[in-house]
Parts: sequence; C-alpha cells; structure tokens
Amino acid sequence: MRTLAVMALVVVLAGCGVGKSSYSPSKKYSAQQLQRDYSIYQGVLEETHPGLYWYTSKERMDAYFEWGQSQLKDSMSEPEFRKVLSYVTSKINCGHTSTRPSKAYSRYMDTTAIRRIFPLSMKFWPGGAGTDIDTMVVAGNLNRKDSLLKRGTVITKINGRTTQQLVDTLFHFMSTDGYNRTHKFQTLSNRGFFGSLYTSLYGFSPRYNIEYIDSTGRTRAASIPLYYPALDTATRASVTPVTRVPQPSRRERKQRQMNSVRLLRIDTANHTAFMDLASFSRGYGLKGFFRRSFRVLKEHKIGHLIIDVRSNGGGSVTNSTLLTRFIADHPFKIGDSLYAVTKRKKYSRYIQNDFFNRLFMTFFTKRKRDGFYHFGYFEKHFVKPKKKNHFEGKSYILTGGNSFSATTLFITSVIDQQNVTVVGEETGGGAYGNNAWLIPDVTLPETGVRFRLPLFRLVVNKDKPKNGRGVQPEIPSLPSVEAIRRGADFKVEKAMEMINADKKAAEQAVRY
Repeated sequence: MRTLAVMALVVVLAGCGVGKSSYSPSKKYSAQQLQRDYSIYQGVLEETHPGLYWYTSKERMDAYFEWGQSQLKDSMSEPEFRKVLSYVTSKINCGHTSTRPSKAYSRYMDTTAIRRIFPLSMKFWPGGAGTDIDTMVVAGNLNRKDSLLKRGTVITKINGRTTQQLVDTLFHFMSTDGYNRTHKFQTLSNRGFFGSLYTSLYGFSPRYNIEYIDSTGRTRAASIPLYYPALDTATRASVTPVTRVPQPSRRERKQRQMNSVRLLRIDTANHTAFMDLASFSRGYGLKGFFRRSFRVLKEHKIGHLIIDVRSNGGGSVTNSTLLTRFIADHPFKIGDSLYAVTKRKKYSRYIQNDFFNRLFMTFFTKRKRDGFYHFGYFEKHFVKPKKKNHFEGKSYILTGGNSFSATTLFITSVIDQQNVTVVGEETGGGAYGNNAWLIPDVTLPETGVRFRLPLFRLVVNKDKPKNGRGVQPEIPSLPSVEAIRRGADFKVEKAMEMINADKKAAEQAVRY
C-alpha cells in the first residue's frame, strides 16, 4: 500500500511538471473562443463601468467596440488578443481600467528565465514651447560596453520609426484618466515599460538601428544588439568576487521594505524635512508613520516640508485622508459625488468578489432618483483637520505623471492653501474625478485574460473644469536633456531653491 501511494504521488508530480512546462504563450484560440470572450468583455463594460461614456461618447465607443470585434476573424494567441483589448480599453480614457495577462500566462512568465530584453530604458516628455516634437532620451543602457548611447543621449529614431511615430502609436494601447498625456509619457518612462510595450507591438529584432544626436548636435546612427542576460558575464560569480555579508534579519528586511514606501528624513540644521511616499496602500503602517512623523516635525520645529508623491499611484483613501488632515487648514470632503451605476450584474460570475461588492453596496449605498447607487457618507461628510501635531509650516508637494488616484485627492484638498505649493508636473490622476474605489478583476472564461473594472465614479469637485486633465502644478519643474544626463533630481532642486529663497527673505525681514 505504501509503495502504491509513493508511485501515485510520483505520477501526480510528474503530471504537474508536464502541465507546467507544456504551457505555451503562443497557444492559439479559435475565432469563436475569442468572440465569446470579447462579447463578455464588452457586455461587462456596458453594464457596469461607471465612466464608459464620460470622456468618449457612446457613438464613438460603439465604433471602437465594433473595430475590436472586426479583428477577431481568425485564431490568435493570448498576447495578440490582449493587444486588441488594450487598444479598445484605452479609448475609455479611464486610468483604472486596463487589461492583464491570464494567471497561466503570468505563472509562465514568473517561472521562465528571461532570455532577451530590449536594451534601452527611455525617458519621454512632450514637446516644449514652440515645438510639437516629443523628446526621447536614454535613461539606461543594459549593454554596459556601449560608449555611444549613454544616459542623456537624445534618440530620434528606432528601426526607422521616429519618436513622434512611436509615441503616437504606443499611446493607443495605454489607459489614462481623461485626456491626460503626462501620465502616458511617465508610464513609458518607467523602467522596462517602453521596451516591453515596444516588443509586444513590433517584436524583437536581433539588432536595433538607432538614430541619435551626439554631443556636438550632429545626427548619428548606431546598431545595437538585443540584450541577452545569460551572455552578460559582468555579474557571474567566476568574474565578480563574492563578498560575504551578513544576511539581514526578517525585521530588517521588513523595515527596508517599509522605508522603500515611506520614509522621513530631517535636516535639523536647516529645519527642513523630506517625506517620501511611494504609496497610500494598506500594509505599510502608514497611520502610525504619519502620527510619528508629524510629532517629530513639531518636536524639531521644522518649518519646511517636502512631500514627494511623484511615484505614488494611490491606494487607501483612509491613508491619504489622514495625511491631508495633518496639512489641511480647513474641513474638506472626499468628493462631491461617489456612485455605482448598477448593483446586480448579468455577468457577475466573471467578476472577482462580486458577492461581497454587492453586499457592500447594499449596506453602504442608496439608490437615488438618478438611478445610481450613491455612497452618501463621503458625499456629505466634511473631514476636519488634525489639532494634535498639525503641521503649520510650509509644504512643497512634488508631483508627476505617476501621481495617481488617492494621491490626487490629497493634492486637490490642500493645493489652494497659502502655505502649500505644488511643484513638478501635472498629476496622472484626473483633477475632476476618476472611476475607482472598488476595482475587481474580470476574468474572461476562454482565454483567462483579465481586466480591471472600477465600480464607482468619483467626482472630486463638480465646480472644477471637466477638461480631462490632471492637477496642474503651481510651479512647473520639467525634465531637460541636461538634467537627465547628469542624473539630477530637478524637482527637488526647484523645491530647495524656493525654500532657500523663503529663508533668505525671512532673514532680511528680521534684519530690517
């Protein structure tokens, strides 16, 4: 009996191993399977998405849906199908609605060694005054021996495609709030994203023909190879001496993880502090961090605080609201309206946690005359500023295209204060509002492809213009080729310039 049990276990494990290794990302799905998934995809969005026609008219959205349907006349692999869905999804103009790989595809990618990578990371930004030409600059080069395409090199073409052609094409497959382009430029600039999206659209090339501008301003050409991690000997143990260092404890690893998300640094000599906030998500002890931080700021009599939310994609509104309470000098609301368009759904079996989401709506929302399910508490309730350890000094909030979702709520609540200055670039999150709150995944039954589905529509301030843009900085601080070349943190430099000017003015006022 024991022998039979061991043999059965071996058979099961062998079967699992075969199944795992036999998965292929190039697997083809029939046109009928794709059409079924696409029908569910469109049906879910039309039934449930609260902002489907917010920035795109129904007539235009119907045309995009029809275009997507017309592409499914033959079999496709999952990546090919996702490309169609990504194109159509981007036309909703909702930054919280995006496609995701199936779980099987994700597991395959997690367990497969990376064999090849597009070699360059890029920094993108829109054309400045007097020019409509967007800028593409090398931010990093995996080919370490390449002495030509260094950080800060302006690239004008890749395989014959100009910067403008690349931007215009790639933008069609990227989701954003409203008509916000800053978020798309920043997303392309995030490490590895450009190469990944470029490859998904154009495939790999053994070599890439690069047109660039050299240090003298002349246009040059270079041919660079695809990057193969397995062939890179720079980090091999036989080449690189192994230095044994003590392994960090579990507590130390957790602290490092926390510090990568939230960190307070204080310059006691200059009475200035820096608060880095990469997320408002739960699980990082932000409530305790905020309370401790503002107590320390008061103890050290800090007069100037730089809050860096450039990489903060949002998270828990409870956390962003708590931070706001330490900065705001007036009562504030989360938003003027927050509602879902439906509670019961025809396609509920494909929607993650749909039972609990409907339960939430049953207890916390009320159907009003407009037919929508309103979260009345946030629509009516004003949040009061903190009294204990409230920050009375001057705050400088650093923003950029990755500042999203709950981050825009924080910024919007305090931007009009005299002692708050927003420095940087337009936020990626919409200033007027967004579709968010509860965001389950929808899983399509045939391919397993998933997409994010926000259930609530939030209007932050109905009196703000509905222009599809993010929160605009009061003091713009934009990238430049020179800043990228020298690795400068130009937004921090701008904030410090303002702080030093403020201190100098204060000293002169005391003197006279």
